[in-house]
Amino acid sequence: MHILYGILIPFLGTTLGAACVFFMKKAMGDTLRKILAGFAAGVMVAASIWSLLIPSLEQAEYMNKWSFVPAVVGFWLGILFLLLLDHIIPHLHVGSNQAEGPKTKLGKTTMLVLAVTLHNIPEGMAIGVVYAGYLAGNQGITTMGTLALAIGIAIQNFPEGAIISMPLRAEGVGKGRAFAGGVMSGIVEPVGALLTILAAGFIVPALPYLLSFAAGAMIYVVVEELIPEMSEGRHCDVGTICFALGFSVMMILDVALG
Repeated sequence: MHILYGILIPFLGTTLGAACVFFMKKAMGDTLRKILAGFAAGVMVAASIWSLLIPSLEQAEYMNKWSFVPAVVGFWLGILFLLLLDHIIPHLHVGSNQAEGPKTKLGKTTMLVLAVTLHNIPEGMAIGVVYAGYLAGNQGITTMGTLALAIGIAIQNFPEGAIISMPLRAEGVGKGRAFAGGVMSGIVEPVGALLTILAAGFIVPALPYLLSFAAGAMIYVVVEELIPEMSEGRHCDVGTICFALGFSVMMILDVALG
């Protein structure tokens, strides 16, 4: 049962964040957006290191001095995978007027949702890979460690849900539809995690590579989207401080619960 909770906890974070549209009357200001983006970036970087890259290195200790190979190879595959998705999926980042990816006739609302959905993919994979290793009896992955990752991603999903639903509302979209947009942007996480767990038999032999793959994909999202968003314009120091706060929170969760 705790596996089901672990899959759904991050999605709950997105849902609660999207629900901000019902009780926040004003549009999300630039400073608040930087705070949320910075915090989410900090959590994702810390999760990539403590929950994914370090376990990847530990899983490959039998390779002795070559134990870095799975971590490096998987990390770069994750980077290139997100780079590919970034170029083949049309999407629009919050605060931008220029869409990325191939030209399309999709509406602005749809492309905003696709942008958040795009960077939720590695988070769903991360949850799925960790739980697949746990189910296979991997000694390096504990129940509390998997829960720490799920809670950490849920915490950073809260601002993500708000970041998508509040701008949609500001664009004139109804509250219900804006909330649904925020929720739908996060549905890829539990679906991706479940599919990954179902393929556990194929995943476990390549676990070191897949852990670092998820880390690379998450780092791509942080560098390509969240850091520019938290640093642009004035008050960039606020985003930096919140990055450090998010990093600290995730590090504490992983070390204390793992």
